[in-house]
Amino acid sequence: MYTLNCKGKLLVLDKPLVMGILNVTPDSFYDRHLSKGVDAIITHAGKMISEGADILDIGGQSTKPGSQRITIEEELARVLPVITLLQQKYPGLVLSIDTYYAEVATAAVNAGADIVNDISGGDMDAAMLQTVAALQVPYICMHMRGTPEKMQQNTNYDDVVKEVLDYFIEKIAACTVAGIKDVIIDPGFGFAKTIQHNFTLLKNLQAFQMLNKPILAGLSRKGTIYKTLGITVEEALNGTTVLNTLVFLNGAAIVRVHDVKEAKEIITLLDSYNKA
Repeated sequence: MYTLNCKGKLLVLDKPLVMGILNVTPDSFYDRHLSKGVDAIITHAGKMISEGADILDIGGQSTKPGSQRITIEEELARVLPVITLLQQKYPGLVLSIDTYYAEVATAAVNAGADIVNDISGGDMDAAMLQTVAALQVPYICMHMRGTPEKMQQNTNYDDVVKEVLDYFIEKIAACTVAGIKDVIIDPGFGFAKTIQHNFTLLKNLQAFQMLNKPILAGLSRKGTIYKTLGITVEEALNGTTVLNTLVFLNGAAIVRVHDVKEAKEIITLLDSYNKA
């Protein structure tokens, strides 16, 4: 069993946790909350909280394949008002900031965020690991090659499971040297990986338990689902539920999802199944 110290808010991972995705980007591939204003974002956050979200992950920058990065100032202008309002309205809520900028991580944590979620594992900002260590918050370290703009050009693996494992062995060591106490690992489904790579990682997810770190998985409504099924992203909830069930069965401690209610239902059903 793992525990995460989120600025004094203790998260005990004695059962899987659900991280709700709160996109504040106008080009989000699924949720387009920003175009509806901050009030709509807060309303959507309230819905996820009422459905049982354990963590809300706030992202102000698109990281989909081919996306163009925005400046630190633009990202801060998007995320800080949301973090401030959420902390005022839900003071006990655990918030994660989805960013690869150390400066954004610092401002977000100072505004009320409790976790830093970095898709680049510190590779896109050399100051990130030292910054997170100084902030004394948990760090979600994800595997990706290159940058979101060009990551799908970097999908050549001899053994995707071994290479992602090797990456995490090095990154966990770097995080430890920097002084980060709580590290969560994310294999990075869909980031510099083909659909087959994603299924291979999912099937072998238990191998990552050798790292003795909580595993976070984010497959919600991704191309692996809707492209495999030949449907739209809007139709991908059922497929998401199926893969999230497999994710839990294969050892994930946290799932990052658009649809909190359905993910919580998986956990309840699996709990009853395991007790039978």
